[in-house]
Amino acid sequence: MHLKKPLWSAALKETREPSSEAEPQPQQQSSATATAVDELVNSLNKQRLYREVTLALRTSLRDARAEFSFLRLRGLRSLLNFLRSVAQSDSTINLFCQTQSLPDLQVVPVLFQNSLKEGEEEQNVESLSHVFGVEPMRITSPSTDAEIALALRVLEGCCLLHRESTVFAHQYKAIQVLMRVLSTRGVLEKSACLDALISIMLDSSPNQMDFEACNGIEEVTVVIRDKQVDENLRLKCGEFMLLLIGHLNGRERAPMPSIHEDVRRLLGEKSASLIWAASQFGSTVDPEQRLMALQIQARRVLESLDLY
Repeated sequence: MHLKKPLWSAALKETREPSSEAEPQPQQQSSATATAVDELVNSLNKQRLYREVTLALRTSLRDARAEFSFLRLRGLRSLLNFLRSVAQSDSTINLFCQTQSLPDLQVVPVLFQNSLKEGEEEQNVESLSHVFGVEPMRITSPSTDAEIALALRVLEGCCLLHRESTVFAHQYKAIQVLMRVLSTRGVLEKSACLDALISIMLDSSPNQMDFEACNGIEEVTVVIRDKQVDENLRLKCGEFMLLLIGHLNGRERAPMPSIHEDVRRLLGEKSASLIWAASQFGSTVDPEQRLMALQIQARRVLESLDLY
């Protein structure tokens, strides 16, 4: 979503600039006029921005609902670029949150109804009524690996920008869907899946309870302990453990009370203690240093597993 500067905005700015040949006006009258013009410009800008946001969403969601994977992939790319553009300012984030109250513009349901939908078993054609009938049979191409990975990135962005999207995800049993991706898909999808899991579980007790019911910690530890798995994916699992435990530490009545015991049982006492201590890195660090610290601690967790 790239917004061009409106022509009328520049024209209004030029008319408001004082001219040397213009007659002087009373101060109260000029200030009142300036205030009225500012209110008008702000109102027009908000309306225009809302139209741009809704248009970008409608166009991208139309492709994301398509029957063919290459069209859905194009729509997902547009959605991801749209979310990156929205995240640049609080005003556009607020507008995006407002649009998610409208069923036609909600992103998360479209993801689970199309790209993240489980493949249906092929049905045998018993008659040719669908050929000669009024409505032809709808044939939907299966989701590709790239499409699933991109859909998970879009899901992550939606949940980070709009907390109510985690509720939508819970309604579509997102944890169960993502755990199947983590256990059956490739490295690209699994990496995106871990990031999406964190985004939908933060401050969402129902999703955290679903994660515990699906033995999510055990699934993640299976990946992180497997030395045959890609190292970057194992590091991503380490980051996931650090973020999750760091988020749950210090919370009263945490939805996952047995997580520490599970980690200790699955990874051993030394690795579990390291994860608990490393997850306490301060929140006052700037984002770049925080990310670097997270990566360093994840590598230390990996080294502790390889040693013991």
